Amino acid sequence: MALTTLDDNTALIVIDLQNGIVALPVAPLEAHEVIERSARLADAFRGQKRPVVLVNVAGGAPGRNEQPKHGGDLPADWATLVPDLAQQRGDIAITKKTWGAFHNTDLHEQLQQRGITQVVICGIATSIGVESTARQAYELGYNVTLATDAMTCLNAETHKNSIERIFPRLGETGTTDDVLALLK
Repeated sequence: MALTTLDDNTALIVIDLQNGIVALPVAPLEAHEVIERSARLADAFRGQKRPVVLVNVAGGAPGRNEQPKHGGDLPADWATLVPDLAQQRGDIAITKKTWGAFHNTDLHEQLQQRGITQVVICGIATSIGVESTARQAYELGYNVTLATDAMTCLNAETHKNSIERIFPRLGETGTTDDVLALLK
């Protein structure tokens, strides 16, 4: 589906473009491609005085699952956002401990204070942090837009599943250039 519009009160949410995540093997896009496109989106949103939300993850949900936990301590700069995002003083910084950026954070409250009705989401990983945040945003009543060429995943198959099966049920999908064209 093509993007139709961006509400006047739209925010950009960039998921987990941090040193530890971008160093992981990803597919189908390389991390540097996602970083470059996300930075372009952030610059454009800032240029229009629209909110930019930079999310990082510093921990994980405590529940039990079948995948082994990461052993040992993470590097000190693991949760540090990549410098390419050029974090600005006015950006909203959110640190999460679960997959979605809304759970146990004040993101919803911050967006509501600014009158935000729509979010554009990008980042890593498509089927984890991006999808969880998109689901939560949709459930909270935001119009959701997903910049599909500004995201990648830990697995090409799960990326494809999110793009083709999940995202069309949560909102509208398009490219970075599609979003930028609607910002003009």
